[in-house]
Amino acid sequence: MSNTLSTSLTPKEIVSFLDKYVIGQTNAKKTIALALRNRYRRLQLSAEMQKDVIPKNILMVGSTGVGKTEIARRLSMMMRLPFVKVEASKYTEVGFVGRDVESMIRDLAVHSLSLVREEQNGLNQGKIEAYIENKIIEKLLPSLPSGASEQKQHDYENSFAKMQKKFEKGDLDHLKIEIDMPTPTIDISGGGNMPPEMANVQESIIKVIGGLNKKGKKKEVTVKEAKKILEVEASEELFDEEKLKDLALKKIEEGGIVFLDEIDKIAVPANSSSRQDPSKEGVQRDLLPIVEGSNVQTRIGMVKTDHILFIAAGAFHLTKPSDLIPELQGRFPLRVELDSLDAEALYRILTEPKNSLIKQYKALLGVEDVELIFEEDALRAIAKYSSVANEKTEDIGARRLHTIMEKIIEEISFSADEHVGEKVIIDEAHVESKLEKLVDDEDTTRYIL
Repeated sequence: MSNTLSTSLTPKEIVSFLDKYVIGQTNAKKTIALALRNRYRRLQLSAEMQKDVIPKNILMVGSTGVGKTEIARRLSMMMRLPFVKVEASKYTEVGFVGRDVESMIRDLAVHSLSLVREEQNGLNQGKIEAYIENKIIEKLLPSLPSGASEQKQHDYENSFAKMQKKFEKGDLDHLKIEIDMPTPTIDISGGGNMPPEMANVQESIIKVIGGLNKKGKKKEVTVKEAKKILEVEASEELFDEEKLKDLALKKIEEGGIVFLDEIDKIAVPANSSSRQDPSKEGVQRDLLPIVEGSNVQTRIGMVKTDHILFIAAGAFHLTKPSDLIPELQGRFPLRVELDSLDAEALYRILTEPKNSLIKQYKALLGVEDVELIFEEDALRAIAKYSSVANEKTEDIGARRLHTIMEKIIEEISFSADEHVGEKVIIDEAHVESKLEKLVDDEDTTRYIL
């Protein structure tokens, strides 16, 4: 399967793809797969009915490190959908210092425009390469004056064709040419918290300044370096920015995903005396119109949030989903509870995913010409100690494996230069020697692991 998934995959195919990267959590995978499939189904309906079919937003409940974010992130990345992950706890009610909730949609717009630009570059790679080739050859072989004779024009065309062949072979890469360097781009996203009107004014000013300094400064570089530098110029010359914005706008409104993490942090328990906390209930009320469907002004235009898919997630250790305001609860009709990870699940996470943690460490040390071999009993021991550490202290799910693995590999990794060309075997005894005392002492586990 390629790096990009088709948007018309069946739910079973989507779940099968996710199984390569995320272990277990079948219910969560099914729920998200159905949500994405329903998007495809909606787009096949009549325009009139499409307006009434709203996305079924999802609320995921589960401890940290069980795969909530990974499921959504992996799908959006592979399906090339605009995706933004935000923490609900960083927003504050309007009128208080902090980020306003509309900034998540403005962040999504920036990501969508970036995705569309990448896609257009990929689809028009031939045009971009031709533009770069002509630009470089014209520098090496200046064009003839307008009144040149036919013979000179014929000779020029022959020379140009020869240069093209040399260019394709890379024979010109070492030559130096002088090119106009692109003007430095300025980040106009403003962290997503700038008022839209001010952002538009800032963008206009930057365009004017950019127009005045369009050519930038000249610099002498090799042809090989010029190929990379001219890619930006080629993209700007070949593509209409307004058309890209229209495509980005459509991509957001039909396929955008907002992953709203730590939703439990803005829930207020029923028995709490601070129900009017501006950083909690006020944020929920500000989130409501965005999730319900409203218009948000962004740098690519007015974004309608009606068909953006919102996936909220939280551990809900101290609160319950019912502690959210009723109006917001009603906007997340799909509820899915993710399972905690036991030793068996942790073992599968270590070994089964396409680029599992074990494969990563083997590859990293392989760079140093050290062959790392994990015995079966060692992998079982790592999973067991990770599970015990999660039970004794805060349960951080699969993230515990990273901490445990670093402790086991630390010494070998540090002295890799002494083991060049060797096979280093990690057995159960090695794992126990590194972890047994740490895990047995609860205080040490709390601080070290």
